[in-house]
Amino acid sequence: MLKGSSVAVALMLLANGAVAKCSDAVVDLRWDGGSARFNVEIADDDIERGRGLMFRESMGRYNGMLFVYDAPSTVSFWMKNTLIPLDMIFLDQHGVVQRVHENAVPGSLESIPGGDNILAVLEVNGGQSRKLGLVEGAQMRHPAFSDTMPAWACE
Repeated sequence: MLKGSSVAVALMLLANGAVAKCSDAVVDLRWDGGSARFNVEIADDDIERGRGLMFRESMGRYNGMLFVYDAPSTVSFWMKNTLIPLDMIFLDQHGVVQRVHENAVPGSLESIPGGDNILAVLEVNGGQSRKLGLVEGAQMRHPAFSDTMPAWACE
């Protein structure tokens, strides 16, 4: 009987993501009242970060791009050659959302400041943050934060 109960608890934990493994291709976000998971492409060098999501005509609802820097820094983005509106989610070295910029205008050369001490930026479809209720203070789980005492650690 104890074995059956243990299996039931393990299945429940798996269903709730409590023992989920991290993957470079997935980010998990959680906040009071919500959570989300996005499949991501990684941009972790100057060339990939420079190109970003330029020239894309569409992106899946739960897809995005995670820009990862070598060290926390002051970052800003623009939308040159970007064809779709994007939400930009700026995260510190612990994976905590510091700023959410909604619906960046396609093609705009206006600088969008992310703030200081930013280690990563998640770009998702414009309006997605608001639909989900994603707010500052949310936590991200991803291997990019594994060396920085993450707020939500990978298993």
